[in-house]
Amino acid sequence: MKEHLETLYTKRTQKDYSLSLKLQIVKEIESGEESTHSACRKYGIQARSTIVSWLRKYGNFDWENQTPSNMAKTPEQRIMELEAEVNVLKKQKKFLERQAYVADKKAIFFDMMINLAESEYKIDIRKNLPPEQSITSAEQKKKL
Repeated sequence: MKEHLETLYTKRTQKDYSLSLKLQIVKEIESGEESTHSACRKYGIQARSTIVSWLRKYGNFDWENQTPSNMAKTPEQRIMELEAEVNVLKKQKKFLERQAYVADKKAIFFDMMINLAESEYKIDIRKNLPPEQSITSAEQKKKL
């Protein structure tokens, strides 16, 4: 059994890792999903220094002007980060509100088109609904 385990282990080099794997690991670490130690365990990488070299090579962090990772952020830095996050969320909210507005207008337009087609061609396009559902659809028509 021990001989079998020894034959499965092969020493890996950086050349054994694909570029896509390296970029994925760098992305996970920079986004805060993983630490360098947990990424070593997760992906079976022998040394933390391997990942650090990938971070220096492929990452977005400015290694020339780095600050020690154990330093706490100042309140001003934290405020700036939160303000940036608020701005991003405001933009997302505005975009989603616009999409909801357009979707509502499309629904109204399609409803008008169906009504027009039903009156022009004297055919029923909508499904026949049970009585309890037709009451709610009648109320919706009154709102339009």
